[in-house]
Amino acid sequence: MSKPESLEEKLKVKLEHRKQNNSFRRLKNSDDLIDFCSNDYLGFSQTLNVKHTTISGATGSRLISGHSSQFEELEIKIAKFHSSETALLCNSGYDANIGLFSCIADKGDTIIFDQYIHASIRDGIGLSKARSFSFEHNNLPSLEKKLQQASGCVIVAVESIYSMDGDCVPLEAIITLCEKHNAHIILDEAHATGVLGDNGEGLAQHLQVQDKLFARVHTFGKAMGCHGAVILGSDSLKNYLINYSRSFIYSTALGAHSLNSIEAAYRQLNVGDEIIQVQQNISLFKSLLSSKLISRLIESENPIQCFLIPGINEAKRVEAGLRAKGLNCRAILHPTVEEGKERIRICIHSFNSGQEIKLCVDCLEELIK
Repeated sequence: MSKPESLEEKLKVKLEHRKQNNSFRRLKNSDDLIDFCSNDYLGFSQTLNVKHTTISGATGSRLISGHSSQFEELEIKIAKFHSSETALLCNSGYDANIGLFSCIADKGDTIIFDQYIHASIRDGIGLSKARSFSFEHNNLPSLEKKLQQASGCVIVAVESIYSMDGDCVPLEAIITLCEKHNAHIILDEAHATGVLGDNGEGLAQHLQVQDKLFARVHTFGKAMGCHGAVILGSDSLKNYLINYSRSFIYSTALGAHSLNSIEAAYRQLNVGDEIIQVQQNISLFKSLLSSKLISRLIESENPIQCFLIPGINEAKRVEAGLRAKGLNCRAILHPTVEEGKERIRICIHSFNSGQEIKLCVDCLEELIK
């Protein structure tokens, strides 16, 4: 019997496979490039006026030594802003989704999720004892078929805006379907926070359906320009998570500086004009597209604008060409997206100038065949 290869050798083999497929990931410094890549849609990461504090460190989990009146006061403010009974702050969107989905359903229950749902939700579901099914992206008949197969308490997980396509969930139709089958909806508002609604409240409040949802997750690492996330829901849900969500129970709490940044971001949503400006920039971007580019575009009215460029090599060629022109745009490759659905992902921001937007479109026109 041959001797098993070492763990180090296994890692090298898998990395070499990625290199041969031209899908090997590397960290890239983009400091000198025009930003059409980040999720900082409103530019808050660069402009927030954050209150200075000398108590900026973290001391332990919130159940041990990390809780404070600052947490309590901020959660009350956030719950009021989002028209929710309660709010529970978490360290990140990933932590929030891992903690929520891993504990919310038991053996005999069912979680049904859109096939394009974020990896953090998939990972949380993977830690759950519940059965789980995916349904075809934004496909109501596919969802209903899975609802008919469900048992126990049924949870349906969807996103407001999907991060790899930029399209919106048909939320009102999904609510109607879930009410018919007595299913509960958890809505991830990550890419809608700060973008949809008069003051960036998100899709649920924009449609005034927040009371028909079991829970909402808003993350702050995108348009809010800072770290952390919040789970919105009932008082029972909040207390349940404090008692059962392992990523909440066993994580060191956010420090005061992070809480100040979150508060500053919410304050800026109420007074700034960044939401209007980003929508104007999206309209300008789309108005400049040729019929060739429109034929490659995944329909979206949101900051995420994606052009299908099938094939890893071709998508990476376009990305390299854009970087050579000083534009920070990224190719999204398999396995992040389905094979054959590789794309260039453009993120429009409030701070992108008209000249920068025109340059981006001109370069796309030149590079995409």
